[in-house]
Amino acid sequence: MVIRVNSRVDRLTDYPFSRLRQLLDGLSPPADIEPLIVSIGEPRQSPGQIARSVEAHHADWWRYPSLDGTERFRQAVEGWCRRRFGITAAFLATPRSILPVAGTREALFLFAQTVVPEPTWERGLQRPLVVVPNPYYAGYPGAAIMAGAEPLFLGGAGRRNSLPDLTSLSSETLDRVVLAYICAPSNPIGEAATLEYLIETIRIARRHDIVLAIDECAVDLYHGAPVPGSLQACEAIGDGLDNVVVFQSLSKRSSAAGLRSGAVIGDPGLLQRFWEVRCFGGATLPVPVLAASTDLWHDDTHVAETRAEIGARFDVAERLLSGRFDFYRPDAGFFLWLNVGDGEAAARRLWQNAGLQVMPGAYLARDTGHGNPCQAFIRIALVHELPVIESALRRLTEAL
Repeated sequence: MVIRVNSRVDRLTDYPFSRLRQLLDGLSPPADIEPLIVSIGEPRQSPGQIARSVEAHHADWWRYPSLDGTERFRQAVEGWCRRRFGITAAFLATPRSILPVAGTREALFLFAQTVVPEPTWERGLQRPLVVVPNPYYAGYPGAAIMAGAEPLFLGGAGRRNSLPDLTSLSSETLDRVVLAYICAPSNPIGEAATLEYLIETIRIARRHDIVLAIDECAVDLYHGAPVPGSLQACEAIGDGLDNVVVFQSLSKRSSAAGLRSGAVIGDPGLLQRFWEVRCFGGATLPVPVLAASTDLWHDDTHVAETRAEIGARFDVAERLLSGRFDFYRPDAGFFLWLNVGDGEAAARRLWQNAGLQVMPGAYLARDTGHGNPCQAFIRIALVHELPVIESALRRLTEAL
């Protein structure tokens, strides 16, 4: 008996963590060293108000939650947007310009299913294009493929070439693009977008009827001055939120990955369509989780503490790695991006000789005809406590 399934699933063959498991299969870390996982960006310092907020609303577990969340949640997100980006009160006043989501990963994936159209005669029956940063977050190309589109891997903008440069595409190619994922600050490079880049990208998208899904999950984990966001760019242009949906998450901002809580903010027309799709297939946030999320969006103190902690980890990394492996301090985030010559070989060596599990950079990028731009790199998540980070980086330098 042959079971017929969606053949697009067969194209989902390069999930980074599956490839990493295959790479390390059959290898064992040294018996006298405790293994350490630094391949995944899983923050470890969750704020205490999560448990208190959930407990305060424990009687609400019986209630079916609304896709719209609560008014308190939406007001908290709006208040954070105004504090963080300096936008005016009226800018997000339109109904359905803010929605809660069960983590931005689910939302980023499902959003493509909402906005990618079927091939049409007007587009020559060609498969629509979805711009994906190169390097990328794995959910972006998977979303494009499952929506029936062709991922177009694109870097080239910014000092470190980690932001998609839409100006490099011809007018004909731009007319085929229906959706562009922009990750700013970028993952894994940690490069912030400038306000000028965001404004130019939004203007190009509007001229060519491209929807922008702008992933800003690390926008609050800046090092130094606050980095700009897309809502600032939209208000600076002065044409509202057309074509732009911004994805924000508490996973990084509040070290609450397990809470599975985020928000989408932007074009009310697009979010209305997204809401309609999520009526059928979207996960909702339980009311106690919405309450905890609301408290976190109201509070900036714990985020400042997180930034200070991450800064201290980068101080250790700079002391141990400065002048080696092309070390640099990113604009935002908690990833080290190190040039080790061959990321896959280094990952095997570090696991086998130092008990460190790291992510090869090549697993976060695609060969676009000129070689994989991240083949030489590894990504390390600085998510552990300082003594653990220092021990891990010493093990790394000794092994490499």
